[in-house]
Amino acid sequence: MGQAGSSVVLSIAAQHIFDGADMRGPGLVRISQGRIEGITEEARASIHLPRDAILAPGFVDVQVNGGGGVLLNDQPTEAGVRRIVEAHRKAGTTGCLPTLITDRSEIIERLAVAAQACLEIPGVLGFHLEGPALNRSRKGIHPEAEIRVPDRRDLAAIKSFGDRGRSMVTLAPECVPASMIDELIGAGLRIAAGHSDATAAEIGEAVDRGVSGVTHLFNAMSQLNAREPGVVGAALGDDRLFAGIICDGIHVDRAGLRVALRCKGRDRLMLVTDAMPLAGTNDRQFLLQGREITLHDNRLTDRDGTLAGAHLTMIEAVRNAVALIGISLADALIMASRTPAAFLGLGSELGRIAPGYRADLVAFNPNFEVVGTWIGGVGSMGEANKASERG
Repeated sequence: MGQAGSSVVLSIAAQHIFDGADMRGPGLVRISQGRIEGITEEARASIHLPRDAILAPGFVDVQVNGGGGVLLNDQPTEAGVRRIVEAHRKAGTTGCLPTLITDRSEIIERLAVAAQACLEIPGVLGFHLEGPALNRSRKGIHPEAEIRVPDRRDLAAIKSFGDRGRSMVTLAPECVPASMIDELIGAGLRIAAGHSDATAAEIGEAVDRGVSGVTHLFNAMSQLNAREPGVVGAALGDDRLFAGIICDGIHVDRAGLRVALRCKGRDRLMLVTDAMPLAGTNDRQFLLQGREITLHDNRLTDRDGTLAGAHLTMIEAVRNAVALIGISLADALIMASRTPAAFLGLGSELGRIAPGYRADLVAFNPNFEVVGTWIGGVGSMGEANKASERG
């Protein structure tokens, strides 16, 4: 899955290391064959990070619509995916699911054709198909004309992603036959409920069938009410469900963020960006399936004021989680790496700095500026840190 590591032994010295569970003092992380060998106290290192830098497991983002000026729907190609992944790597994301929102059958098929080659791009863990089986009453920015129950043509393309890394589908469980959920899970896909007006009972039935996630909690779903808990209530109350959350201070109020964390805990609530093409650029506008989307006060909206994804990166989500929820940096880092890795079934591969784990790492300073990333031990150093690299 684009994670081929170097055969060269690499060692990174850092004064502050978060190993996926605890903050540790000075140490040296040894890497061989793209995997972590261990953390030692040796003095000799290939790379010495700045004294204030924190070395941590790389971020894993399961919802990335675009970045670097590219929307996946517009460029469902190897080149398009590479641009998106490279833009987010600069913000600490070392593993992601490029995300295709609701679109025509031809667009799904184009991405399906390119998907296998895209898995060779460092940082691509799989794909996320958000739609087309959504509830029109909770469509958000998705094009209503393309929302539909997948036919056999759609299903063939969607199911092909089941063996393309760790891919997932967001759907409204109440809008598809239960047998379709079984079919998608049987093909190897993870299923998340989203853009859904389901009752809590309907979500419970879907979870019994194997649905394991909820997409951008609180947004585009039935809310928690006194006599009908809806998708939100089901998500908060069911420990079997992972939930992604957009921590930008816009999509969810800080009180809602705190409630979500209190109910789900750091091991089930995961940070996502829901990023759009403007991430990693200085642009202020883009076209989303013919609609003009404008960035203003960090908010992406169409002319009617409907939110259109988020202008967010993972390092910003980590920073916001600490500031808005009031949690420790360690908890925020777990929500950005270990938890989404567990959701994808990669908990024994990603999210920790421990022997045998992939050497997917991020280094950042106290201002939440990324100074370096490594995918399979292959590094990309930020400008602020190039002078510190030796050997």
